[in-house]
Amino acid sequence: MRKKNRIFTVFLAAFLCIAFAVSIVPSVTADAAGDLMRIVDWADLLSDSEETDLSDKLDEISERQQVDIVVVTLDSLDGVSSMEYADDFYDYNGYGFGTERDGILFLISMEERDWYISTSGYGITAFTDAGLEYMSEEFLPYLSDGEYAEAFNIFAVQCDNYITQARTGNPYDADNIPMEPFSPVYTLIIAIVTGFVVSLIVTGIMRLGLHSVYSQPAADSYIKRDSLRLTKEYELFLYKNVIRTEKPKESNSSSSSGGSSTHTSSSGNTHGGRGGKF
Repeated sequence: MRKKNRIFTVFLAAFLCIAFAVSIVPSVTADAAGDLMRIVDWADLLSDSEETDLSDKLDEISERQQVDIVVVTLDSLDGVSSMEYADDFYDYNGYGFGTERDGILFLISMEERDWYISTSGYGITAFTDAGLEYMSEEFLPYLSDGEYAEAFNIFAVQCDNYITQARTGNPYDADNIPMEPFSPVYTLIIAIVTGFVVSLIVTGIMRLGLHSVYSQPAADSYIKRDSLRLTKEYELFLYKNVIRTEKPKESNSSSSSGGSSTHTSSSGNTHGGRGGKF
């Protein structure tokens, strides 16, 4: 009888431990097709139509690229860091394609206006530290202005572009950042420089047409003879030449080496990523 009680006690303790572990891990429900949802808007930042459109876009890109692309919004991080929450949400909810669990998750928390992008598997290769920095510069202005649907759509499109680029064997990195489109300021500068060059060409052509005027080798060629008599002359030191050589700057190996920095999540999986405030 005591043996049966001991077995029952051990079984009950194991059951309670498993139940507790499951209760503290953030989880999501599956959609009608049985797949995990790639947009989890617990902070209710999107309208129904915006959420539907974003979900369709994330599903299409994820399935085509075979890399999970997930967006999660929260009211609070429940006392953990944004990195820990993003990593655990990804791991414990079963996201990721293949044995390496390829994917990327974009999390924002409204309590302290935190954001974090967690990468896994091939996502670590496709989304380098420099690449994530550039990507964040694209969507952060929209997050700050409360245009969440636009920010998430930019994230989705950028993910598609980054993965496609990484498939070529040359992912976006410190020495291979996407070219930015010309801004109005750049266009104005180019117009001014072009106008200046054109004016130089025109005046040069006009100068070549002046055949009756010739330059003189000395200033006294322009003075009428015996019209000026110097009674005193002296030298005055006006200028000096100073040569300055810039001291070489120490290179920053962490920023020039490129690639992705990684860390280990609570589940023991390897993740890359980047985060901040908006």
